[in-house]
Amino acid sequence: MTKMHELPSLTLPGATIEILKARCSTCSMHQLCLPMGLDMGDMDRLDKIIGRRRRVQKGENLFRIGEPFTNLYAIRLGHFKTYQINANGEEQVTGFQMGGELLGMDAISTDKHYCSALALEDSEVCEIPFSSLERLLVDMPTLLRHFHRMMSQEITREQSVMLLLGNMQATQRFAAFLVNLASRYEVRGYSSTAFQLRMSREDIGNYLGLTIESISRLLNKFKKQGLLKVSNREIEVLDLPRLKAITAGTETCA
Repeated sequence: MTKMHELPSLTLPGATIEILKARCSTCSMHQLCLPMGLDMGDMDRLDKIIGRRRRVQKGENLFRIGEPFTNLYAIRLGHFKTYQINANGEEQVTGFQMGGELLGMDAISTDKHYCSALALEDSEVCEIPFSSLERLLVDMPTLLRHFHRMMSQEITREQSVMLLLGNMQATQRFAAFLVNLASRYEVRGYSSTAFQLRMSREDIGNYLGLTIESISRLLNKFKKQGLLKVSNREIEVLDLPRLKAITAGTETCA
């Protein structure tokens, strides 16, 4: 996978506040997390409500379960995982997020976060004060439709996970996970066949309802079947069509 952009230094010689301010129109991720078709006036209004760019170090929580909801967060750089704590006090991974996606929508209905979000690597987000966004949505129907679409996609994603965990065999689950990552990287302009797993095998297993030993066995199985090359966290997909067929249940992986 093409290497992710390095995080810029904290200060730039001669930089002004305006230059340092997060601007949606110049962000490489804006076509993913914002709608196309906003005119310059609307884009300027949106820029004005975007708060600071916030750096989140690897292993640091962006927000935690139960904290009050004030902002949405657009991921500019890096990767996150979201998780909840089950009745036994154990962590349950609910998703993995990357550049161009929004974090924090879980808290809109209750004004408190329903999950925690933790950075899987040094990352950067743009803070979007939700109260300011709500006022802007009233006057910008294009942005409102896009926001509704993103919420709908989030609901669909959660339903897909439920289907994944409920009806698929372990091999299908893992194939589906890899196919999903490949498609998301491709949309972002990266290779769909060569990428790094930013999450641990333990987190992948937690998310898919499998043990870490099962994930290791599946990686070895896919290697032997000529589906993948694996070097630590580096993954090279050798046969993406077959992975998709395994996901769909039209082909098996013995």
